[in-house]
Amino acid sequence: MAVDMKQVKANGITINYEDRGPADGTPVLFVNGYTSTMMSWPEELMEGLRAEGFRVIRYDNRDVGKSEKFSGLPKAADVAAAVREGRTPDIPYRLADMAADGIGLLDALGIKKAHVMGISMGGMIVQRMAIHFPGRLLSVTSIMSSTGNPAVPPATDEALKALQAQPASEEREDVIRHRMKGRRVYQSPAYPMTDEALYERCAREFDHMYYPEGGVRQYAAIIGDGSRVEELKKVAVPFLVIHGDADPLVRPEGGEDTARSVPGAKHVVIEGMGHDLPVELCPRYVELIAGHARAAERKQAAE
Repeated sequence: MAVDMKQVKANGITINYEDRGPADGTPVLFVNGYTSTMMSWPEELMEGLRAEGFRVIRYDNRDVGKSEKFSGLPKAADVAAAVREGRTPDIPYRLADMAADGIGLLDALGIKKAHVMGISMGGMIVQRMAIHFPGRLLSVTSIMSSTGNPAVPPATDEALKALQAQPASEEREDVIRHRMKGRRVYQSPAYPMTDEALYERCAREFDHMYYPEGGVRQYAAIIGDGSRVEELKKVAVPFLVIHGDADPLVRPEGGEDTARSVPGAKHVVIEGMGHDLPVELCPRYVELIAGHARAAERKQAAE
């Protein structure tokens, strides 16, 4: 399906997005993860939800893809030290700002309320939406994410090394092959992608825009956010947590902690799922997200 991208001013910055409708469907806002662009979402997931009648909207977070870029190169160690010492880290922006970007996009599109779903860092962003903008949300789905709780086990050494490694050069082929190698480390072991499919995905993201500098600031925003546990305990928005039992990057305990922190959250653990969204599991994701969204709508209608 051809991508009809548009740009709009939202939360004071330029946001690149796609609204594939249907116009009369209840909106579902897709929030992508660390350094990834809106091109990372599987077509099978987006089209599956669209076939269920939902209005599918995805966008590039700030500092990736074709959305607005920022400046400043904070050091992760300095940010982490500030959080440990209870100081406010000096960073270009926070996850709360990224959450406000998504809400700003809803404003720009004239949408009063929407279902939101986020993957990895995007899960952290939608958690922030639930904390700061609960009245704008119909439901939340947090996928393969965590709470920022330092007690949660970190990524495995192999997965963290793959995430932080740098390509041999910034040439297209080097970057694509480098990303393929990294994704192989934390992919779903029960649903490995073919080399052809993985190459196509990595190429699609590179061709949309390659901008590694933005990752430095996004990583600082993640670290600088600290723990959201106490704030999540006050969230009353219908909340679904999806996590794989084989995720080496954001460990399954991250999903457990998220579900435990949000009152009434539903927690679904998927066997053989790692830190990605396999095509084979998209029908399951559609079933879970659509069912959660409709239940939330029924509950709100009855209140």
